Amino acid sequence: MSNTPAELKYAKSHEWLKIEADGTVTIGITDHAQHALGDLVFVETPKVGRKLAAGEACAVVESVKAASDVYAPIAGEVIAVNEALATAPEVLNTDPYIGGWMWKMQPANVADAAALLDAAAYTATLS
Repeated sequence: MSNTPAELKYAKSHEWLKIEADGTVTIGITDHAQHALGDLVFVETPKVGRKLAAGEACAVVESVKAASDVYAPIAGEVIAVNEALATAPEVLNTDPYIGGWMWKMQPANVADAAALLDAAAYTATLS
């Protein structure tokens, strides 16, 4: 059973989004996604300053089994990336929701996050 924190929003493509107190958002891949991929060996995050459209492929996670695109759950501009993933991609396997965040964005419209799935709806898509 995968871990699906209730306070986050989720995309059907297995990304999570956390709305921060300052209105920015933090994004990563779900526990289900990292488990399905297996041991991660490489992570490519989007560049700071890049403007992303909702649903745009903007990052890559690679495991011993496969490489997979990661998509922006909402539109916005990348304001930070988790540099630690470049040398320790396995953090996504052990801590996908805290240490394994991938990038932070200034959303074009934070209200767009309301269209994403809550934890119960995301969990229902996994069965």
